[in-house]
Amino acid sequence: MSPTSSRPRGRAALLAAALVSSGLTVFAVGSASPAAAATCPATASGGASTPFRTVEAECSSTNGTAIGPDYTQASLASEASGRQAVTLGQGQYVEFTLPAAANSINVHYSLPDGSSGRMSVYVGGTKLGSGLSVTSQYSYTDTPSIPGAKTHHFFDDARMLFGQNAGAGTKVKVQLDSGDVGQATIDLADFEQVGGAGTKPANALSVTDYGATADDSSDDTQAFRNGLSAARSQGKELWVPPGRFEIGSALQIDQTTVRGAGQWYTVLHGNNIFNNGSASGNIKLYDFAVFGSVSARNDSSPDNAFHGVLGAGSTVSGLWIQNTKCGLWLMSGASSNLTIENNRILDTQADGVNFDGAVTNSTLHNNYLRNNGDDGLALWSNGQADSGNSLTNNTVVQPNLANGIALYGGSDNTVSGNLVQDTNALGGGYLVANRFSSVPLSGTVTLSDNTALRAGALDPNWQFGVGALWFDARDQAISGVAIKVNGFTAIDSPYEAIQFIDGNGAGKVVGGITIDGVTVRGTGTFVAQSQTQGSVSISNLTASGVGVTGTYNCPYPSSTPAMTFSGSGNTGWTGTWGDCSSWPAPNSGPPQPPQSGTNIARGKLTTASGSVGGFPPGNAVDGNASSYWESTNNAFPQTLTVDLGSASAINKVTLKLPPSADWATRTETLTVQGSPDGSSWTTLVPSRGWTFDPSSSNTASAAFGTTTQRFVRLNITGNTGWPAGQVSELEVAAA
Repeated sequence: MSPTSSRPRGRAALLAAALVSSGLTVFAVGSASPAAAATCPATASGGASTPFRTVEAECSSTNGTAIGPDYTQASLASEASGRQAVTLGQGQYVEFTLPAAANSINVHYSLPDGSSGRMSVYVGGTKLGSGLSVTSQYSYTDTPSIPGAKTHHFFDDARMLFGQNAGAGTKVKVQLDSGDVGQATIDLADFEQVGGAGTKPANALSVTDYGATADDSSDDTQAFRNGLSAARSQGKELWVPPGRFEIGSALQIDQTTVRGAGQWYTVLHGNNIFNNGSASGNIKLYDFAVFGSVSARNDSSPDNAFHGVLGAGSTVSGLWIQNTKCGLWLMSGASSNLTIENNRILDTQADGVNFDGAVTNSTLHNNYLRNNGDDGLALWSNGQADSGNSLTNNTVVQPNLANGIALYGGSDNTVSGNLVQDTNALGGGYLVANRFSSVPLSGTVTLSDNTALRAGALDPNWQFGVGALWFDARDQAISGVAIKVNGFTAIDSPYEAIQFIDGNGAGKVVGGITIDGVTVRGTGTFVAQSQTQGSVSISNLTASGVGVTGTYNCPYPSSTPAMTFSGSGNTGWTGTWGDCSSWPAPNSGPPQPPQSGTNIARGKLTTASGSVGGFPPGNAVDGNASSYWESTNNAFPQTLTVDLGSASAINKVTLKLPPSADWATRTETLTVQGSPDGSSWTTLVPSRGWTFDPSSSNTASAAFGTTTQRFVRLNITGNTGWPAGQVSELEVAAA
C-alpha cells in the first residue's frame, strides 16, 4: 500500500467472523474464506523484553478449526497460550500479519502423536522452498511416577529464516499443502528480525581448528574438549562458528568463555552439552543454541543443556535451549554471583532452570521460557539454602506440570517484574513453600511487581484449585521469615488468586506474610483461599470479576483454627464461602460489578445497520485492534450497537482503528447514544468529529457523566478516510 492510501488493501485476508464463548469453543469453517477463531485472549505487560513479537493463531486469519478456550487437564487447548489454538487439515492455513519487520518465524505447534513431516510457509504470497520441518517426537510425555500426571507436553517449536526481510504488515501464511503433514494445531508464531551472524573475536580460538566440522554427522566432542583446554591455557575464548555441531558426550568447562555466532546460527546438538562435577567459575557461555533430542523425561539421567556447578562469577547469556530435559540444572557444589540472562528456553521435558541448592547472590534476568515440563524457574534449597538471588523480568508461558516460578525454601531471595501465564495442572503461577525437604524459608523473601495471567489450575489429586500465587507449608510451618508481596497483579485466574495451604493436610501454620497493593481482575472462585491456620496481612487489594466470593477460609483438619486476616484498604471482594464441606464451581457466584475503567463491551453481542463481507460488527469487540468492522459503503448514516448484557454504570467510550501507519489520519463524525432497553435512546456524546491519527495509535475517546445503560450505539454520519463507518475496537468503560 502506498503511504498516501487511506485504506489498507487486501481486506479479504482479514477476519471474517468472530465467536465469543465463555467455555469451550470449537467451530469449523470452509476452506474458501478466512474466519476468526475465538476472541483474542487477554494479554499482560511485564516479564522479559524479547527480540521477537508473538502473534496468536486464534487472532489471525484462518480457514481452520478453532479450539478452546479450555482449561481441562490433558486437553490440547489447555496447553496453548491463551488456552486457544487453531487446528489445520490439508489445504488449510493460518495467515499472520507481521506487527513489525521480521526475517524469521518460530511456530509453536502440535501434531498428532507419531507423525512428522513439514508445513509450508508463504511470505507475502510467495512460498518458501524448504518449509518448516515438524515432528511429534518430543511431545506426548508420560510421567507415571508423578501422581496426578496425565499425558502432556503436546506442543513443540520449529523455526526458520525467511532468507529475506519482510516489512510490518506483510502476510505470513503457515499452510498444509499436498505432501505436508495431514494435520497440525498452530498455537502462535514468534517473528523476529534476526541480525547477521557474529564474527570471531580477535582474542579467540576457533573450535574448527581443533577438528570440529559443522553440519555433518561426525561427533565433535573431542574437538571441543581440545579447544576448551587450549582456550583456558592460553586465556582466550573458544569461538564456535555458524553451523550445527554434534556433542555426543558431555563437556566439562571452567574458567573459559565459549561464544557462538548467535542463537540462530551456531547450534550445539546433544542431550547434555555441559556437565560439571566441580568448577571454580568464570565460565561464560554466549550466543548459541542447544538443541537436544530428549523425547522422554528420565530423572536419573542428566539430559540438561548445562548440568552441575558454574562456580563463581559465571554468565550464561543469549542461548536458545530446546528439547532437552532441563535448560540449566545447577547442583554438585556452590555457585555464586551468576548472571543468567537473555536466554530462550523452550519445550523442555522438565524445569527450565533449577537452582538445586547452594546458589547464592545470583541473577536470573530477562529470560523467556515456554512449554516447560515442570517449573519454569525454581530455587530449590536442597541440602543448602539458595540465598540472595534475584529473579527479575522473566516470562514463563505454559509450564505444563508445575509452577511458573517457585521458591522451595531458601533465604533473602527476590522475585520481581516477572510474567507467568497459562499454567496447567499440578502447579500455580508463583509458589513460595517449604516443600521437597528444602532448607526452610528464612530472612526476607520479596515478591514485587509480578503478574500472573490465567495462572493456577484444578489439582487432579486434591480436586480443588491452586492459586495464581500460593504459599505451602507442606514440610513445616512457614514462620521465622518475612515474606513481602507488593504490586502483584492476577488476571483471569481460573480458580483463586492467592492461596495458603499445608499440602500435607496437617494444619501447619502459614505466617509472616504481608501482601500490599494487589490488583485482581477476574477469578474463577475466590480472591483469597486459606486451608490452614496462621496470620496474614492483606492491604490495598482491589478486586473485580470475582467468580464466587471474596474469601474461602476453611482450615484442614477442621479442628484447626481458621486463618486470621488483617489489613485495610481492600475493595471489591467482600463475602466468605460458608460451606466448608463443598467446593463451588468456578464462576458460579453472583455477578460482581466490574472494576472502574474495565472495558465491559469486549466480547459482547454487537450488531450494525450494515457491514461489508469480511468485516462483521463482532470485530469491533474482539479485543484485536487489527481487525475491524466496516459498514455498508456510501450509505450514511450507519450504526454500530453493543449490548452490554445488563444495565451497567458507564462513563467513557473509546474508539480505535487499526494501529498500523497504513491507516492515514481520518475523522469520523458520529454521535454516541445509550439505551436501557434498545428502544429509547439518550445522547451521551453529541455529534462531533472523532480524529484517528497513527501518531496516537489511531485511538480517540470521550468521557461523560456516569449513566446506567445496557446498549451503547454509535450513529456515524461521515468519514473523511472512506465512505463508510469503520471501527476496530468499541470500548465502553465501567464507571
